[in-house]
Amino acid sequence: MSEGFDETIFALASGSGRAGVAVFRLSGPRAGAVLRLVTGGELPVPRQAVLRWLCDPAMAVEAGRIDQALVIWFPGPASFTGEDVVEFHLHGGLAVMTAFATALGRIEGVRTAEAGEFTRRAFENGKLDLTEVEGLADLIGAETEMQRRQALRQLGGGLAELCAQWREALVAAAAFLTAEIDFADEELPDGVGDEGIRRLSALRAEIGRHLADDMRGEVLRRGVRVAILGAPNAGKSSLLNKLARREVAIVSNEAGTTRDIIEVHLDLGGMPVIALDTAGLRETENAIEQEGVRRARQAAEQADMQLILLDGENWPHMGTEFESLWSDAALICVNKADMLTAADRKAIGAKGWLPVSARTGEGVDALLDTLSGRIRAEFAVGDGGVLTRARHRRHLQDCLNFLDQAALAAVDGGEVELIAEDVRLAGQALGRITGRVDVEDILDVVFGEFCIGK
Repeated sequence: MSEGFDETIFALASGSGRAGVAVFRLSGPRAGAVLRLVTGGELPVPRQAVLRWLCDPAMAVEAGRIDQALVIWFPGPASFTGEDVVEFHLHGGLAVMTAFATALGRIEGVRTAEAGEFTRRAFENGKLDLTEVEGLADLIGAETEMQRRQALRQLGGGLAELCAQWREALVAAAAFLTAEIDFADEELPDGVGDEGIRRLSALRAEIGRHLADDMRGEVLRRGVRVAILGAPNAGKSSLLNKLARREVAIVSNEAGTTRDIIEVHLDLGGMPVIALDTAGLRETENAIEQEGVRRARQAAEQADMQLILLDGENWPHMGTEFESLWSDAALICVNKADMLTAADRKAIGAKGWLPVSARTGEGVDALLDTLSGRIRAEFAVGDGGVLTRARHRRHLQDCLNFLDQAALAAVDGGEVELIAEDVRLAGQALGRITGRVDVEDILDVVFGEFCIGK
């Protein structure tokens, strides 16, 4: 167990507000003593729930009774934090929770936990590595099925296992290089150093493939940003309301109503989507509308996908003046399908575009199916380890840069000692992903994402 955790911490782990059950968690060296104090009895059998009366030890027994609760004792190191841990499952009334928290706070050596402190102790005590910690945070924050699956893979060690494989490959390559340095006077097989270089080349190629993944893991974690673009009065806000199934944007016949970006979070077949309603794209003298158009153009450039909405009422004469913003992967729809002629529909279908009506709902389901399919094809991730954060990508890129330096030096006939040093630095960069080395500067950021009680 790591040093520095001499205090026992507690928190309401089940969240605030009235509920059927409230769970308090306690972790630290005094956990067992506190359990005896508040129950007036001996420690129960580990990892078995028992029914006990909870009392305030600062008060007389009868007057100090707080609630009858289930109690579970987890002696360390076989616990979430690696320390002695107790869970109290009380009734979830506000008065009950307040009384119990007050009782715990009066006990010497016991204090309220800070956000993420339980998980940080688990990390410091070797129960989780940094990628698993981040997976836990992502699991708590997951809003869709695909986010849940990705977070569960991270928590289960998907990326950690991949990093461990890369580290083994680095160590093996370094062993060949080091052998040529340290045992130069010994009779070694020919090409020992060349074998080390060959293994480094294979590792560089594999790491490069993971870095060239279009940031799928990061996109899935934060949500796929889809910018809805079109001319004024094309029906962008009406379509957004239809997609969201509620009135989230103001709809008006007056052109230029939308000035700022409106974001709506959607769940499309388990994929997280952030739909962006933007200002109508046109030339205008109105300063506020000009700013809205500027933001719309910026959203178009930064979006993961674009949904172009053309005005069916003016088809085919309006809407293509902003084609320069369209990406090749843009999904193009023609709104106000109820106003289209049969010839219009045939022409639209020939282009592979979708007719929709934000007013009647025609074509909206087909649009959602098409959008969901494209997003899944473009951004869904596999079952293996995946980069889900900018810091993963940064450290892995550092690792690759050092390996590239080593390979370049090898081609130029550089000193084997310098090549081996680049390999060592690559290993350090890789270790920062899982938290094996030199990560103190990012721990506060990582654990700051957690809620109190976790």
